[in-house]
Amino acid sequence: MKHSLQRFNASEILVLCAVVAAALIGTSECARLKDRSYRAHHRRKGGPETELGGFNYAAVGAGGCRAHVASLTDFGGVGDGVTSNTAAFAAAVASLRQVACEGGAMLVVPAGQWLTGPFNLTSHFTLFLHRDAVILATEDINEWPIIDPLPSYGRGRDLPGGRYSNLIMGYNLTDVVITGDNGTINGQGKTWWDMFHGKELDYTRGYLIELMYSSQILISNLTLVDSPSWNVHPVYSSDVIVSGITILAPVNSPNTDGINPDSCSNVRIEDCYIVSGDDCIAIKSGWDEYGNAVNMPSQHILIRRLTCISPTSAVIALGSEMSGGIQDVRAEDITAINSESGVRIKTAIGRGAYVKDIFVRGMNLYTMKWVFWMTGGYGQHPDDNYDPNAIPVVQGISYSNVFAENVTMAAKLEGLPGSPFTGICISNVTAEVIKSKKPIWNCTDVEGVSSGVTPAPCAQLPDQGADAPSCPFPSDVLSVDYIELQQCSYRKNNP
Repeated sequence: MKHSLQRFNASEILVLCAVVAAALIGTSECARLKDRSYRAHHRRKGGPETELGGFNYAAVGAGGCRAHVASLTDFGGVGDGVTSNTAAFAAAVASLRQVACEGGAMLVVPAGQWLTGPFNLTSHFTLFLHRDAVILATEDINEWPIIDPLPSYGRGRDLPGGRYSNLIMGYNLTDVVITGDNGTINGQGKTWWDMFHGKELDYTRGYLIELMYSSQILISNLTLVDSPSWNVHPVYSSDVIVSGITILAPVNSPNTDGINPDSCSNVRIEDCYIVSGDDCIAIKSGWDEYGNAVNMPSQHILIRRLTCISPTSAVIALGSEMSGGIQDVRAEDITAINSESGVRIKTAIGRGAYVKDIFVRGMNLYTMKWVFWMTGGYGQHPDDNYDPNAIPVVQGISYSNVFAENVTMAAKLEGLPGSPFTGICISNVTAEVIKSKKPIWNCTDVEGVSSGVTPAPCAQLPDQGADAPSCPFPSDVLSVDYIELQQCSYRKNNP
């Protein structure tokens, strides 16, 4: 045993321990519910009810509809937009945790403006926002605890060292749902953006939602506004569904990425509308030597029916933090307006790992700088300890059935000298390019094929002729696509 443990470094052992701990924690919490001393203040579904009206809500996985329902006001919550509800959220989750394993628990945030600092969720749990509910993130920086950097990043994304907590968090969870009747979570990000631009922060900004080491996640039917930084960040997690989300941020706000699956497997993102100051969706898996050490890829990811506005960034980005690997991403039925690039692959020497088996079809793009962009020169590093021999592999990239109008350049494809990006396939693409002094296609260190592409692509992507088949798109069904969302109902019964 001693010899086998020596094969793992500290980061890998940390991740393995966290996964084991998740199973043990879930088992022990459910087991202790047999002790009546752990009963929470809660309402059984359908029990006496004075405040909550009837509503429908989404559920997923084996947990299904929730047996126990409570309102934030049961725990002292005040929705006046001024009173802090940090303690109320903490008390509500702690109480409902004690009954969540007996049929699941749901915390309802009623109509109102609910000011709060960061809070944690629990397993077998639903956070439901009424259509007129707004969770307001506090602008008091002292209410945001400092937490450790992610193991696969080694430091905060903005700055070395730790990071501010995320507003809504979960760690080692199973069966967790954040949903509503299009209620709102408002990060009040301007305070953070101003401090970031003014270099007044000592730590990296927190995200609006981050779930770590978790599974069976559903985030749906919400509006997310003005996050301090990234909006939705599942990391080291699996079986994740993000559906029917609207994300809004000023297009000049810094790093307000929409949805960022990070070292995640089996992810489904669908029916989302995103206006962002950064990438609408960015798939990641760790940064340089830290991501190499943790070695958790992002894989088996579906993206469909996405609408994006992002004038300075990408509709779908892969990287640049991709040092655990990215594989098997399938995107279709994508619409973008006034965005910098349709699909962007970002990597650099020192990242290592791979981006491969990426399939995109059915994109409609309006007013773009580039339709496609790949670069091996995205040279941001967490520190100077990255391995200069860690050369990323980019291969098996397929784009088909794309229409773009009012475009500055069709593509900027820049691989790595001595390690070209290979297996690129582009078919049935029309890009209506505006008059520009820039080259329509700019290709270096890439290899592939094309067919039915207008304007004609660069020599590195030779046309295979009118009879050439379309670029591949997988026909098999990923396991996450078999997961069906349930529609549950809560109806109050008068005593």
